[in-house]
Amino acid sequence: MSCVDHSGTAGTGQGWNPPDLGGASTTIHRSVVAQNGRVITGWVRNGTVAAARGLVFAVLSQTVTIVLVVASLLAVVFVALGIGVLAVPVVAAGARALADLHRRLARDWSGVDIPRPYRSPSEPVGGVRGAWRRCWWVLTDPATWRDLLWLLVEIVLGLVLGLLPFCLIVKGLEGIFVAPFLWLLVDGYGYGAVWPIENPAEALLSTLPGASMLLLGLAVGPWILRLHALIARSLLGPTRAAELHRRVDHLAASRTGVVDARAAELRRIERDLHDGPQARLAALGMNIGLAEELLARDPDEARRLLAEARTVSGEALAELRSLVRGIHPPVLAERGLGPAVQALALALPLPVTLDLDLPGRLEPPLESAAYFCVAEALANVVKHSGAGQAEVRLAHRSGRLTMTVTDDGVGGADPDAGSGLHGVRRRLVAFDGTLAVVSPAGGPTTVTMELPCE
Repeated sequence: MSCVDHSGTAGTGQGWNPPDLGGASTTIHRSVVAQNGRVITGWVRNGTVAAARGLVFAVLSQTVTIVLVVASLLAVVFVALGIGVLAVPVVAAGARALADLHRRLARDWSGVDIPRPYRSPSEPVGGVRGAWRRCWWVLTDPATWRDLLWLLVEIVLGLVLGLLPFCLIVKGLEGIFVAPFLWLLVDGYGYGAVWPIENPAEALLSTLPGASMLLLGLAVGPWILRLHALIARSLLGPTRAAELHRRVDHLAASRTGVVDARAAELRRIERDLHDGPQARLAALGMNIGLAEELLARDPDEARRLLAEARTVSGEALAELRSLVRGIHPPVLAERGLGPAVQALALALPLPVTLDLDLPGRLEPPLESAAYFCVAEALANVVKHSGAGQAEVRLAHRSGRLTMTVTDDGVGGADPDAGSGLHGVRRRLVAFDGTLAVVSPAGGPTTVTMELPCE
């Protein structure tokens, strides 16, 4: 019978030491403390920055805003008297500059985007007539009167909302650091209007409302700043009627662009047919006619002309096929956007990396527009960029098709300078799409195109 001695093992607890977790626990504790410290520091910093930004609005509301309100009212009165024609556009420009400043601050400080609602100016005309036209254009723009209303509201709104977080923070700091000691120096000192301090206990208790107001000021600062931006958007942004009017103008312009693009496309097709297949078919007919005349007396020459006619017919057929692919590629109709872009990339004289995320087929008009936008962007890469390689990314997510064409060329692409990217923009606008070009000097160039697909 064998015996096994378990001494020194788990039976007695000798010879086995549990792992020491003290170091790991300390590290975890320090990490949690550091993370909480960063959160608190960020919270305090955001509240302090918001209070300082509120002071900017308060100062603007009591200086520039008041001056512009007085100037606007005087300009309107002078127009009624017939002597404010020149002053109205100047004052309106100042009010719009201040409004644009608030729009920019609302976007940068609170993330609230406020579009400019102003009408496009009329054609410039000199002399007295031009002055009256500029004055009339300003006075008949509803956004001008909304700016004036905003100026009147901002005098009070900017002061109250701008000073509130700052005053809470300052009063809170007073209750924590000043009130416990100042009552010793000033007879009858009280913290605020409802906290008289007559002994050390009351002085110490003043730190409680002080801390509360300090925390409240830091907490509400960013929210008050955003509230100010939202109120500004309700007055400085376009109304629903103005947005609809702008939308109608946009659709009318896009429809005109589509008509012009179609007319230009038809002219291109006509020119390509005239210069290519039509000329070759005319030469083909002449060769066949000469072959008929020579068939009896010079069969060898007739055969040569017929062989030449066969070559010309093949070239004409190839040009017709190329022209048809330019109008609507068969692979696009048969297999969809992804394979069509793949075929397009294979035909280019530089390597193209593809990243296609297309779960299914799109509507034929959208597929056609997307294909030709990518084709035009790649054609620009080949013609103008001097790139050694390109990348095409297509992604269909959340009801939008995003097309990105990137190259490592020289950069400097401008959609307003040439006809290529301008044509892409015009094609996208027809479907309410967008074009964005990032092309610094020296490259790389990134062309981002989006089409709504819902």
